[in-house]
Amino acid sequence: MSASIPFISHYGYIAIFALFALSGLGIPIPDEALLTFVGYLTSISVMNFLLADIICFIGALSAMIINYTLGRKIGKPFLLTHGKWIKLTPAKLERVEKWFDKYGPWTIIIANFIPGVRRLTSYFSGVSGMNLSKYILFASIGSFLWCLLFTIIGYYIGVLPF
Repeated sequence: MSASIPFISHYGYIAIFALFALSGLGIPIPDEALLTFVGYLTSISVMNFLLADIICFIGALSAMIINYTLGRKIGKPFLLTHGKWIKLTPAKLERVEKWFDKYGPWTIIIANFIPGVRRLTSYFSGVSGMNLSKYILFASIGSFLWCLLFTIIGYYIGVLPF
């Protein structure tokens, strides 16, 4: 996080997009802390709240779409071949697919609020063959709510008198 602050200070909105896109692809960046910091920056008028929130949302969603695409194109063959190394047998993979057929949309929305899990749900949505437009709809809802919640928290932390 400490390296993110000067990066955001220097590059602004582009840095926010890049950090959220990289974070969604698995680079260890503390998303919630970063969103809270962005919300704080909006409270002290360094950034525009709406624009910052939209940029965070677009960065997070773009990474989720890339993860979905990876899962859709190479995920299932890769997991059938190499899944045994991470204890993901074909039977477990089939259970995951059935779960996503039944609860996939709600899983995508809720998983946005669980660190680390949001990346896996994007990947497994692609592996399970979820329709892309359906995936984008629910991933957008979840990402938008997640970004909005944490930027609001950061905003209100920034306006608290200490």
